[in-house]
Amino acid sequence: MASDDTRLLMLIDDEPAQSRFVSALASREGWRTLVVGSGEEAIQKLAADESGEIRAVLLDQWVPGEDACELIRQIRQLRPDVPLLMLTASTSPLLAVEAMRSGATDYLIKPVGPDRLLAALRSATRDEAPRDELQPMTEKFAAALDFDAMVGSAPPFRTALAKAATAARGHGHALVEGESGTGKEMLMRAMHGSSTRAKNAMKLVNCGSMPSMSLESLVFGHEKGAFAGAFDRQTGLLESCDGGTLLFDDIDRMDLVLQDRLADVLESGIVRPTGASHGFKIDVRIFAASDFDIDELVAAGDFSKKLFDILSATRVRLPALRERMGDIPALTRYFLSQIGEQPGLQHHSIADSALTLLEAYDWPGNVRQLQAVLFRAAVFCDGEALTASSFPQLSQLLGDSPDRGESRHRGLGVLLYTEDGNLRALEDIEADVIRLAIGHYRGRMTEVARRLGIGRSTLYRKLSELGIDNAA
Repeated sequence: MASDDTRLLMLIDDEPAQSRFVSALASREGWRTLVVGSGEEAIQKLAADESGEIRAVLLDQWVPGEDACELIRQIRQLRPDVPLLMLTASTSPLLAVEAMRSGATDYLIKPVGPDRLLAALRSATRDEAPRDELQPMTEKFAAALDFDAMVGSAPPFRTALAKAATAARGHGHALVEGESGTGKEMLMRAMHGSSTRAKNAMKLVNCGSMPSMSLESLVFGHEKGAFAGAFDRQTGLLESCDGGTLLFDDIDRMDLVLQDRLADVLESGIVRPTGASHGFKIDVRIFAASDFDIDELVAAGDFSKKLFDILSATRVRLPALRERMGDIPALTRYFLSQIGEQPGLQHHSIADSALTLLEAYDWPGNVRQLQAVLFRAAVFCDGEALTASSFPQLSQLLGDSPDRGESRHRGLGVLLYTEDGNLRALEDIEADVIRLAIGHYRGRMTEVARRLGIGRSTLYRKLSELGIDNAA
């Protein structure tokens, strides 16, 4: 096996410009790139790669076209362990499902930003195990536009939503902070959808996905001839979103000079494109997101204090999933209902054995990672329900019998589903609830009856009918 110093990326692509872009990008991470222009050539190269120098494959779906999934299967037969990422211009979930079932490790929709591509490549080739099942997929479902789609009842999460909803009805800018995958983009879209500007333009800018000069032109615009390569005038998003909302993801990745320039625009209400002799009056609302606490970046001199002061009038912090573990059952069933609506997939229930695994993991990729793991499991599940066996890497990581104690403290100790995903009989569930209540209230039967909303005589009759010992 090749060492990390000699790792080789095979790029199956017949577009010279994209090949140069990917090769240059991969070189930043220490990859050499082997470009092949057809599926046949790729198979020949892989078959001849006896030393295993090729460590990953990036396939542009355009090259084999409708035969992309067949090519993926052929590559998998030759190299079952090599990570395989597919680039495609299609947004069809059906193609994603077919590609994954054929053996694709990840699925990226073009145009793909540099950071997104590198993150997918980095995640797919990470050495630690388990790998594929738990890595967040690069693509996800389209973000919903209302607060009703933000599932969860944990107090810190509901507090964040309430604060965001209040801010949405106002007129000021807002800053949304939280770890990657907690739903910041979704929340910003929901805020726009609930604001008085909901019917006006909304654009999203990912500040980490493009070079500083490109970001400057995209946001502020430029005049023809403003710099080398500026062959035409470009209207910036600040101008085109006049009256609407501009969302900045990874605002901390914006160059400090551009941060100060953005602060000046928001303070004055006037944007002047690069190279222009005059500016334009605008009215734009900004929602910005960061994976970090921005005040810490300001203190370290890594973020514009002026921009922070403007954006931080409203700050919303989305908690990590490990801070709201009690929301996992509700999130799981919500995501499964969404996944079941996708072409090529079916509706799945989930057995308690599977929920136990999901609740025992700490989810470093947060809600986005949970969604991706459920999507992968649903793709490969032929039965009606996802069970513990649907998450083999998670089972391997956590062991055969993860502790369910925390779940029981949250009131989830009563099993609702059998191992095949069907509901248990009502009398069995009722018996478990009564046992749980007797244990929780330490055998104080009057309190048990009161909390269950039944009389003492009814409780004792049920104990007799269900064969429950009072000391259960």
